[in-house]
Amino acid sequence: MSIKTRLAELQWDRIATELDEQGWAITGSLLNEGERRELIDAYDDEGLFRSTVVMARHGFGRGEYRYFKRPLPDVVQSVRVSLYDRLLPTANRWRLALGQEPFPSDYGKFLELCRSSGQTRPTPLILRYEPGDYNCLHQDLYGDRVFPLQAAFLLSEPATFTGGEFVLTEQRPRMQSRVQVVPLAAGEAVIFAVNHRPVRGSRGIYRVAMRHGVSQLRSGSRHTLGIILHDAA
Repeated sequence: MSIKTRLAELQWDRIATELDEQGWAITGSLLNEGERRELIDAYDDEGLFRSTVVMARHGFGRGEYRYFKRPLPDVVQSVRVSLYDRLLPTANRWRLALGQEPFPSDYGKFLELCRSSGQTRPTPLILRYEPGDYNCLHQDLYGDRVFPLQAAFLLSEPATFTGGEFVLTEQRPRMQSRVQVVPLAAGEAVIFAVNHRPVRGSRGIYRVAMRHGVSQLRSGSRHTLGIILHDAA
């Protein structure tokens, strides 16, 4: 079964409801063992990537990640396009609630808007964590054009590492931050808000800011595929 078909068969009504209610949702297992192994092995193929970021050099945490260059691997490209199509209704509903223009229905046209803003570099990436590595709380904003949802796929088997939990924080106005730890199965993705999401309060719609990160890995090795739908400047 193709990844496109697997994505189409997800419970998208549930996912949309959970995204509206909490800003994140898990998919259930999507990537099979062969796809996961291929992506993990790809990390050592420098020809597939446009850049490598060593997090400690920039104060981002500890560990490293690599951004794919074009053309993207088939599975990465298929996931990216399919996620845009499936997440578009939620993204446009959020845009409308925040008084913003909707995104185009065609993903290619959205990428053209990114290019018109100087955002021409692809953003899908693989992150690798070894013992002691972690990723500070952050938002993946690469320019003025931002699609409000993204996904992170766990490529490693959870039994092969300890620590390294995916963490989300939610900053509500005039309230302390709320923290969520999201456990993932191998091949499963968490879909989550990149930056702001709209929340209805007693005085109307307000913005909730979200950030994400990864706690310190205590043992083993952890690989993650990140799918960000806007390109980078």
